Amino acid sequence: MPSIAKHIEQLPSNQIREITQAAWATPDAIVLSIGEPGFPVPRHILEAGMAALDRDETNYTPNEGIAALRRSFATRFGSRNGMDLDPARVYVTAGAQQGLHLAMSMLLNAGDEVLIPNPGYPTFTMTAQLVHARPVSYPLRPDNGFQPRISDLEDLVGPRTRLLVVNSPSNPLGAVFSEQLTRELMEFAERHDLWILSDECYEAFTYGVPHVSPARFDADPQRVVTSLTLSKTFGLTGLRVGALVMPDGLGTEFNAVMESIVSCVGASPQYAAVAALTGPTDYIETAARHYRSNRDAATAVLSSLNIDYLDAQGAFYLWADLSHATGGDVRAWAHRFLAEEGVAVAPGTAFGSNGEGWIRIALCTDSESLLTGVGRLPKR
Repeated sequence: MPSIAKHIEQLPSNQIREITQAAWATPDAIVLSIGEPGFPVPRHILEAGMAALDRDETNYTPNEGIAALRRSFATRFGSRNGMDLDPARVYVTAGAQQGLHLAMSMLLNAGDEVLIPNPGYPTFTMTAQLVHARPVSYPLRPDNGFQPRISDLEDLVGPRTRLLVVNSPSNPLGAVFSEQLTRELMEFAERHDLWILSDECYEAFTYGVPHVSPARFDADPQRVVTSLTLSKTFGLTGLRVGALVMPDGLGTEFNAVMESIVSCVGASPQYAAVAALTGPTDYIETAARHYRSNRDAATAVLSSLNIDYLDAQGAFYLWADLSHATGGDVRAWAHRFLAEEGVAVAPGTAFGSNGEGWIRIALCTDSESLLTGVGRLPKR
């Protein structure tokens, strides 16, 4: 049999899926390893999707998405960021992950270098490798609150560097960038003529601090591509609806790349997404209160166990230091912890080498399961 492509053979496995699938196969396991919102989807969103099917809206949609959804994304993103956003800059994708792949496909040549956070979401690296680019990790360290340092980025930028990936609120860290840091990252990109790909999957969930998008400071020539999704904001992980907010004038190129990957997003999920973006915000408000309450309760348990953690300002994860128990191999420890204690957490190395000794705890389950699972962590 002929061999598969070398760059596919070299793709790392996704340790989040690895531990989660093991947990799903473990009877009565408490699953704190995956970011799956647990609230029922509001009825008006479901009915909008079903009404589209009742109308037999089952044909192709435009590559860039239906006009009503592009307007809805533009209105929400623009209002939250103090911008008058032209819907023509919004392109609908099959979830944020397809949006990341599409954006990197458009922005990167083979051999170009991409600055990627470490720890950071694993598909940043995987997607760069898929498009034959070279991921270069920039460190996020405990002594700086797991925030990027411009000096570290300056040390890593080179003649092949083309793209900076940023993620605030962060998965897995829960860290949120300040306005000052966001401006500094924009200035860095301008100095080196880089694109910025801003993953804002968790923009709806911050606690006591604002979410600041780099797009607010994007001057001519525009260089920011923003990735959005409804998966986390409205708990629509299975509908696969996201969007890219892109600089002016890239519609022809987007449509060509979109046509070659998935052609278009299905009509029914898009109409459901319109209902989500234009309807009541009760779901977001309820979810945000639950995540914040879970964060506060779980950190109290961690403190009682003398376990260090990053105080999450956004998203719905806790980043905790288990280096006292993991013996230098947190991935193996996570599997032992699941087998012995019946609790699944994501090993920090799922997010890069700087995650060794750390774990990510998802806060989106019910409070009782969360506190039971966190309470089983080994005391420091």
